[in-house]
Amino acid sequence: MQKKMWFALVLVLTLALAACAAPATTPADSGGDDAGGETAGAACESMDDVTLQLKWVAQAQFAGYYAAAGEGFYTDECLNVTIASGGPDIVPEQVVAGGQADFGINFVPSLLSAREQGTNLVNIAQIYERSAMREISWKDTGIEGPADLAGKRVAVWFGGNEFELLATLAKYDIDKDADLELVQQPFDMNLLLERDVDAAAAMTYNELAQVLETVNPDTGELYQLDQLNVIDFNTEGTAMLQDGVFVTEAWLADEANHDIAERFLRASFQGWMFCRDNVDACVDYVLEQGPALPRGHQTWMMNEVNKLIWPSTAGIGQMDDAIFQQTAGIAQEFGIINAPPTDGAYVTDYAAAALEGIDGDTMGADYTPVDVEITEGGQ
Repeated sequence: MQKKMWFALVLVLTLALAACAAPATTPADSGGDDAGGETAGAACESMDDVTLQLKWVAQAQFAGYYAAAGEGFYTDECLNVTIASGGPDIVPEQVVAGGQADFGINFVPSLLSAREQGTNLVNIAQIYERSAMREISWKDTGIEGPADLAGKRVAVWFGGNEFELLATLAKYDIDKDADLELVQQPFDMNLLLERDVDAAAAMTYNELAQVLETVNPDTGELYQLDQLNVIDFNTEGTAMLQDGVFVTEAWLADEANHDIAERFLRASFQGWMFCRDNVDACVDYVLEQGPALPRGHQTWMMNEVNKLIWPSTAGIGQMDDAIFQQTAGIAQEFGIINAPPTDGAYVTDYAAAALEGIDGDTMGADYTPVDVEITEGGQ
């Protein structure tokens, strides 16, 4: 039991750190300073106060929530939403379970682990439909696919981030202990940049950009994407679900909260739709929170995060049961959980109801990413 509890804490911390290290910021509030928000707020009989706990510090990974506040979508839904930043010492599951926040954001494997240990959390909306985790290598290493990792030095973040890679190795009958050398990866890309490993883990919205924002000392130019091979775990069928919105079963047991959940999701979905169509404006909302990483990097992140959401197969926030079962299966195979998730680990009712109340494109079938100029250091 102690080992499982320790794993849950380490899992949340390292998954968060993989997203990107930066100092914690103060919460943002949906005060409705814009004219539309003031009008809508004035029309409400009352405003419900809720708190959203992020899994990490303010950055474009969470831009949709900042946009929902800045554009007045929360106020339109008669909600005062406090957006609380995360950090290395903050475990969203613990914050929500302890009643300090109503909603939380985290990776689904972490929720499943906490739920199995008795914290009855429920995913009510799955924002990211795709995984951002990749394993990248230089073209000249000859690693064109997972089978080529055999015999190589392969870096990955342990403590929770390694399971998509391990599932992929197992798929290709590569013994993680005998057929290659797994290397503990720090939370930077120096091992790859200095060619101390043949391949390294990278989130598309962060570490991949870090490589491309680095000057190649041999040429004096920035590294280019065509110099890299990228293993995409989504393509391999070994991806695990990431940012989802969760609450506690006890919170949902109060019928008054059903309407709050629907309104919160409706406004949040509209925030993400706004970020899909207004990348620069959403980067502005993020920069207002004072993140350490600069505009260029945040713009790259915003664009890559959009790719994880859009196009949305059944409308933003709807859980794909096949991918959930894939995530749960990998979690059980590698000891994150001991048994299949119990019924109720996720529900779709509130997200579905929220979608019905949105006048706009909730699927983004024609979504096209923007072109982002890579700059040294992400400036």
